[in-house]
Amino acid sequence: MIPPNILLGAYSIGYFPMADSDGMISWHSPDPRAIIPLNSTRIPRSTQQLIRKRLFKVKIDTRFEGVLEGCADRDETWINEEIKDSYLKLHELGYAHSIESFDSDGLAGGLYGVAMGSAFFGESMFSRRSGASKVALAFLINHLSERNFTLLDTQYITPHLQMFGAAEIPRKKYLGLLRTALETNQQFF
Repeated sequence: MIPPNILLGAYSIGYFPMADSDGMISWHSPDPRAIIPLNSTRIPRSTQQLIRKRLFKVKIDTRFEGVLEGCADRDETWINEEIKDSYLKLHELGYAHSIESFDSDGLAGGLYGVAMGSAFFGESMFSRRSGASKVALAFLINHLSERNFTLLDTQYITPHLQMFGAAEIPRKKYLGLLRTALETNQQFF
């Protein structure tokens, strides 16, 4: 397990861990860095329709370990046992959180990440049913905005995240936003 003080310290200076295929932990601080600007997000129309249809019930922190397992359940994953143990410990300490989408069959998708100051560091997301992770992300964006968070870090950009307004910014700009976000202490709950 990565000690919580090491992991939180790394986040505070712009780094996050990933395990490679042989289980070794590497530290990453990409340049450019992807964020979703909370003051200019856009929820895709298809996701808005899913939300209106109420196909998923969204909850916070009721199945953190299940979300972690769902995110790791892929052919190639950077989430090994050491990473799982590290984030489970951060969850116990109140730093790591999950947003979960449930349907009639149970946990259909979700995401998890770390909250510090007014920053949320999105780590991973998964879907067992189409749209479940998008509904969870829309919920997260709204949740963070309501609580005056200022930074939603997505680390890397994907087409999925671009639909929500994700953009890449230079590391130097990211680190400035991070410093500002860590100066304020917003509550995730």
